[in-house]
Amino acid sequence: MKQALRAVARLGVVALLGMTVSAVAASPAQADPVFPQVVGGTLAAQGEFPWMVRLSMGCGGALYTPTLILTAAHCVGATGNNTSIGVTQGVVDLQDPARITRTSNYVLRAPGYTGDGKDWALIRMSSPINGVPLLPLATDTSLHTGNFQVMGWGATASGGGQQRFLRKAEVPFITDTQCASASGYSGLIPNEEICAGNWTNGGVDTCQGDSGGPMTKRNAAGNWIQIGIVSWGIGCAGAMAPGVYTEVRFFANDICNAANTIGGCQGAPTGPAVTNPGAQSSVVGTAVTLNNSASGGTPPYTWSATGLPPGLAINSSSGQITGTPTTAGSYSVTITASGGGSGSASFTWTVSAVGGCGAVTSGTDVTIPDNTTVFSDITIAGCAGNASATSSIQVTIVHTYRGDLVVDVIAPDGTVYNLLNRSGGSADNVNQTFSRNLSSEVRNGLWRLRVRDAATLDTGFIDSWTLTL
Repeated sequence: MKQALRAVARLGVVALLGMTVSAVAASPAQADPVFPQVVGGTLAAQGEFPWMVRLSMGCGGALYTPTLILTAAHCVGATGNNTSIGVTQGVVDLQDPARITRTSNYVLRAPGYTGDGKDWALIRMSSPINGVPLLPLATDTSLHTGNFQVMGWGATASGGGQQRFLRKAEVPFITDTQCASASGYSGLIPNEEICAGNWTNGGVDTCQGDSGGPMTKRNAAGNWIQIGIVSWGIGCAGAMAPGVYTEVRFFANDICNAANTIGGCQGAPTGPAVTNPGAQSSVVGTAVTLNNSASGGTPPYTWSATGLPPGLAINSSSGQITGTPTTAGSYSVTITASGGGSGSASFTWTVSAVGGCGAVTSGTDVTIPDNTTVFSDITIAGCAGNASATSSIQVTIVHTYRGDLVVDVIAPDGTVYNLLNRSGGSADNVNQTFSRNLSSEVRNGLWRLRVRDAATLDTGFIDSWTLTL
C-alpha cells in the first residue's frame, strides 16, 4: 500500500514546504519571479545552497563528493551504467546561462531497495564539480529537533508543475509515533524514515519534483548537515499529512561503503572519474581497440579491468584495451583507474560468433520524460543472413502508467514494427516478450527501440531490452 503512495502521491519528489516531490521528468515550469508560491516557502538566494543539484528526471539531490550525488532510490533505475541523467548545479534559476551541467555515467541504488525504506541512491557524474562545498551527512540523532530546511524546484501545490526557480522552506520535526498515527502512514519504518511538517495546520511541505533533495539543518558550528532525503508523502502540505524523508544518519555507513566502490566516501581522497565507453559489440576473430580516459584524482593512472572477453587485455599505463575476442558471449566489464583514489566504469561487451547471432541486450537506462520520444540502440555485427520469422524482442520498461506508451522496434533499413500501442490501461510497467516476423530484415546493423510517452503526468525509463534474431 505504501508503495502506491510513493508512486502516486510523491512520485520521486519531496513536498518542499508545500511542494511534494514526484519523479516527474517534465521540463521546469515558468515560476512567478515576484510572488513566491511554495506553500510556506520563499525563493532561495543565489549561492545559498551551493551543494544543491537538479536532476533531469525531475528530482533533486546534493553533492556528496565532487563526483557523486546523493538522491532517492525511487528517482533512479537499477544499479549499473547510466548515461541518461543530466545534472544542473550552481544556480537557483534553471535557465541561468551560468549554470554548471554534467551527465551521469553510473547509478548505485541502495542494495535491497524494494520501494519501502532504504530510499537512497548515488549518481556518479562523468566529470567532477570541483571547488563547491559538499553537504555532510548526519551520523546521530542530535539534530532531530526543531525546524529543518528543505529546498527544491518541485511543484507549489499537489499535482502542479515543477518550477524554474529554487524555493526553500522550514518544516518542523515530527516524532515517529505521531507520524505513524496519521491516516496512510502506519507503514512508516522507524530509524529508516523521519517525518517533518506542520502537523496541525499543514502549509509547509515538499511536493512533486522535490524527491531526492536534502532536508538539512545547521549544527552548533553553523554548518549545514543533511538530515534526510525527500522520499514520500500523501498530497502536499496537508494537515496531519507530513513529508517522509530517508533518515540519512541510519544509512551513513552504508552510503559511505557504497561510495567507496564507485569513487570514494565523503571526506576521503577523491579518485579519478572514469569515462564510460558504453556498450561494446565485437565479433569472434576480429581484432579490437578501445581507448579509455579518466579525469581528476592524481595522474598518471594505473589501469585494470575485470570481466573482459577472452582474448582481450588492458594496458595498465594507457588504459587501452586491445586483442582479438575468442569466445562468443555477453560480458560484464569493469575498468578501473587508480591514482589519488580510484574510479571505475562498468559496461556490457557482447561478442558475436562469426555468421551467428544470439540474444543481444542493451541494459543502459534511458529516461522517458512526458510527451517525449526516446531511443535505445543495439548494433548487430557479424551475423550472416536475415533475421528469423519468429524473432523476439524482450522489453522491460519501468513506468507508472503503461497506457501512455507507444513502443516500436526499428530495423536497420528504417522499417517500423509496433510492439505496444498504449495498451494495458492503468497498469504499471512493461515486462513482456514480443514475437515478430523479421525475416525480411538483415541481421547486421543498427536496431532501435523507440518509446513514445503520449500523455502527461506519468514518467519512467527503459530498463533493458533484448533482441533475438
